Amino acid sequence: MRAVIQKVTCAQVDVLLEEGRETVGRVSDGLMVLLGVGLDDDENDARYIADKTAGLRIFEDAAGKLNLSLQDTGGAVLLVSQFTLYADARSGRRPSFSAAARPEQAERLYLAVADMLRGHGIRVETGCFQTHMQVSLCNDGPVTLLLDSKKTF
Repeated sequence: MRAVIQKVTCAQVDVLLEEGRETVGRVSDGLMVLLGVGLDDDENDARYIADKTAGLRIFEDAAGKLNLSLQDTGGAVLLVSQFTLYADARSGRRPSFSAAARPEQAERLYLAVADMLRGHGIRVETGCFQTHMQVSLCNDGPVTLLLDSKKTF
């Protein structure tokens, strides 16, 4: 499982409808998390990502040091499924997505990460799985981190 985590002052995700756009998730002062699920991921991978995200000390303390976590600050998470995090573009010009989990597995584990984050007392907003979305955010810092449950990077 892979995640791109960005510290944000605000973030929102909209879905595109025939009659326009609809905002389905919005947070302020927290994290924007793009989550990709791989073929061999399971609940252990979901737990790793949720626990690591909840405990990351990337918010400033009174001394201005990155010493506080979401749990310390009361921040929220906007969690959006992003299968393209498993794109392989090493060969040719068209990325391969064969390492990404099938939709049924990916959705189940995506929702598991959301539930596990909520279990840490964190407010979680989500996008709509398998839907064309538009994400906007203000990256604070900027602070952007990459997580991989298999620890390949």
